[in-house]
Amino acid sequence: MQKFICRNLFLKFGDKKVVIRHKSFDHKGGWYHYRIHALKMSDLCKGILLPLRKYLEDIFEQCPNDYFQIGPRSSALKFQLDRLDLKHVTNHDLCDWTKLGLEKYSEKYNTPHSQVQMFMLENDNKTIATEVPLWLEPEEVEFYQSLFRTNDPLTGHIDLLRVEDNKIWVLDYKPNAHLEKFATTQVYFYALMLSKRVRIPIEKFRCGYFDWKDCYLFKPDECNLPKIKSVLDVY
Repeated sequence: MQKFICRNLFLKFGDKKVVIRHKSFDHKGGWYHYRIHALKMSDLCKGILLPLRKYLEDIFEQCPNDYFQIGPRSSALKFQLDRLDLKHVTNHDLCDWTKLGLEKYSEKYNTPHSQVQMFMLENDNKTIATEVPLWLEPEEVEFYQSLFRTNDPLTGHIDLLRVEDNKIWVLDYKPNAHLEKFATTQVYFYALMLSKRVRIPIEKFRCGYFDWKDCYLFKPDECNLPKIKSVLDVY
């Protein structure tokens, strides 16, 4: 039986009392603590980004939880993207936020992921959500069957979701970012899945992964899938 925990956390944000909405999903791989910052989401998700706000609100009650117990997971994909213009940035503000989160919340939360996620959600004015559940169904992209060889949906959870300059930033915290081989693939599919869910063009997305020292960024619309017969060929 699937279990869910839902609660609201009231915080002070400037002079306003705001709420961080929280729901924990018991999905394959463990508990995922989905949170949104209601005030920042309302301020940043306007115009073309309104569907993103609706999705983030609706997922509390409309998440297809059965999808997350079966099928491939984006975090487990072990192949690299083609034509990837990956930019390595040091001293990025994401690195600064990571340092602060690990330092300030070291005793407040048990894991580095939670420390970074919660510190940014509560303090960074661009971060609107953490552990966002999302999925991709086979009929939504033409290459799905040939790549995944299953009718089960691809699923995942975005570590951190940011909005900056009317762009949606899909981000993953990787404690040893410089050693990652497949993080770009994981984050690319997160962006693709969210693009399909909210029907916002992939050109409006930016992707990246980071730790306290290094940050790697790319544009998902400029990437190509590798020429492999299926994901089974790389295992």
